[in-house]
Order: sequence, then C-alpha cells, then structure tokens
Amino acid sequence: MNIYFICTGNTCRSPMAAAILMNKDIPNVEVRSAGIYAQTGSIMSINAQHVLNQQNIKHNHSSELFNEQDAQWADLILTMTAAHKELVLHLVNNIEHKTFTLNEYVAQDVLDIQDPYGGNVTVYEQTFEQLNEAIEKLETKIRLGEHQ
Repeated sequence: MNIYFICTGNTCRSPMAAAILMNKDIPNVEVRSAGIYAQTGSIMSINAQHVLNQQNIKHNHSSELFNEQDAQWADLILTMTAAHKELVLHLVNNIEHKTFTLNEYVAQDVLDIQDPYGGNVTVYEQTFEQLNEAIEKLETKIRLGEHQ
C-alpha cells in the first residue's frame, strides 16, 4: 500500500505524519510526503525535528512538491486540511476515490490538522499529538485490512 501525505510546504505536518507512520514498521506500506507549495529540497522545520527526536522517531526528510506522478503512485492520498484536499482534487483528475483528509479517513471529528508553522515547540507538540492520534487509527485500519 502506497500512502502520500500532503500539506502546504512539506516541512512540518506531512513529513511528521510520514515519519510517524514509517516508524510503525507496517509490512508492505510505502510512504511519501509532499507540499502543495513546497520548495523542493528544503529541510523539515527545526521544531518538527525536535518533537520527532523527543519521541524517538527516526526521520530523514527533504521537501518535495506535490506532483501527479506520485499522486498516481499512491493508493491513498491523505491531506492535512480540507483546503489541501480540494486543491489536490483540482490539480489531478480521477483521484477522488483515494483522496481524503487524514482526519476524515480515520473518522476524527475535526477535518483539519492544525498548522504549527511559525509556532513554538509547544505548538508543534500539539500538532504531533493530533497526527499521532490519527495515525494510530490509520495503522489500525491498515492492519485490519479496512483500507480498501
């Protein structure tokens, strides 16, 4: 199963989500992340790195711009906000069946993951908690085979 996480700049939310899921070590799951407005080659934000390090989550990230080739590669496209989802669906045709906000896909009440960009470590920790909770539910769905 190929999972593609999408956010704005691919320096905070989507690389954190990708790192969390990759550290779950789920067989046959590949993960990529990108940003709608990413500058290819940027590093993950320092505070995002700090929070992942605090949680002992391995990460190695260089930002990527959202692209159609990776969208076609993906079995599941998970965006951080409803606005990201709308834009992804506008940019690439015929992917509605596999594109959701992360929270929508795992049946969370709130659709959007908060954007920590520019915030202090506490804000990044809050975003991490939102992502971690959603990805734990995602992991359960994948392991139970409920992702089809």
